[in-house]
Amino acid sequence: MYISSVNCVTPLGMDLDSNWSALMRSESAIRTVDIGMLKSVPVARFADPLALMKDLSLSFLENLSLQVVVPLLKDKTITERTGFVLSTTKGNIDKLRSTSAQEAQLGRMGEVLADRFGFTAKPIVVSHACVSGLLAVSIAKRLIQMGQYDEVLVLAADQVSEFVLSGFQSFQAMSSGPCRPFDVERDGVTLGEAVAAAWVTGQWTGSLVQILGEGAINDANHISGPSRTGEGLVRSVAAAFKEADITGDRIDFISAHGTATLYNDEMEAIAFDRIGLSGVPTHSLKGYYGHTLGASGLLELVISIKSMYENRLVATKGFANLGTSKYLHVIQDTASAVLNCCLKTASGFGGSNTAMIIKKV
Repeated sequence: MYISSVNCVTPLGMDLDSNWSALMRSESAIRTVDIGMLKSVPVARFADPLALMKDLSLSFLENLSLQVVVPLLKDKTITERTGFVLSTTKGNIDKLRSTSAQEAQLGRMGEVLADRFGFTAKPIVVSHACVSGLLAVSIAKRLIQMGQYDEVLVLAADQVSEFVLSGFQSFQAMSSGPCRPFDVERDGVTLGEAVAAAWVTGQWTGSLVQILGEGAINDANHISGPSRTGEGLVRSVAAAFKEADITGDRIDFISAHGTATLYNDEMEAIAFDRIGLSGVPTHSLKGYYGHTLGASGLLELVISIKSMYENRLVATKGFANLGTSKYLHVIQDTASAVLNCCLKTASGFGGSNTAMIIKKV
C-alpha cells in the first residue's frame, strides 16, 4: 500500500510547501488569544477565519477542506471504487450555536464534503480521539487490501473552539504558554487547528511512500490517562514492525505524539525504551502547530513525508532539557540527514494507540 500525494492547510501556511518553509524558519503558529469566556489562552489558530471563507454555503472547516483537497483532485477520476475517509473529533462543532444539532453531526460533514468532491461511495467517518488522523490512514489501507476500493482519499480536519478548550482545561491539561514536548518544564498541551489530506493507493507508480506496516491497539487504561507502562503503544509499534517485517535499526526517525503533558511524554519515552527505539532521533511537531486533535496524526504524517524527501530532521520546538525518566533522543536542531524510513505514532483518550511505518519510494 502506498501514499501518492499529500497536502495540508494550517495557520503556518495554506499548502504543504509554505508549511515546510515556515518550519525551516522555526516559526510557530501558537499565539495567546481570547476565545469566548477564556482569556489569554495559548493556541495555534487561523488569524482571520472569515478571509478563508470562499464558499459561504460551507462551514469554516469545509472551506479549508476544499483548499486542501482540490489540488489533489487534479488528474483524478473518482469512481465507485474510490473511497473517502474523514477523520475529525469535533467537526462542525461551531454549528451548534447557529443551526440544528443534525447539521453539526460528523456524518453530515462527511456527506457534504463527499458530495462536493464528487464521491459516489458512502463516506466513512473516523472519530477515535487523538489517534483518528493516523488511524484513518490505516483504515484506508485495509479497505484497499480487502478489495473494497482501489484508492482512498483520507481527509483530517479539526478546529479550536471554546468547548474543546474548556474540556481540556477541566482535565487541568492545558499549558500556561506554548507547549514544550518532552521537556523537564513541560506543563500541558497547547491546542491547534488544521486540515490535512492524503491519497492512499495500491499503485506503486507515482507514489511518495510505501506503508510498510501499521498497528492499532487500545489498552483501555483510563478514560483520559495513558498507560504508565506504554502497553498499548508498545503493542501498536510491535504490530507495525511485524507487518513491515523489518527491525528497529531501519527506522531513521520517529514522529512522536509528544503532546507535552506530563503523562503522555513519559509514557512515550517508556514505550520507546521498551522496544529498543530510545536512541532513534525523535521529534514532536506540537510546538509548531499545537495539538490539532483529529487532524494531528495525518498532519504530522504529511510533514514526515516532506521531511523524508527533503532529507531534513525537524527540531522539537520548545524542547531544551529532557524531562522523562527514560532516555529519548529528542531532535533539538533542524539538520540534514539521509531519511528513508519513518515511524509515526499517535496516542489518545481511552487508551487508544496507533503506529505506522512508512518508507520513501
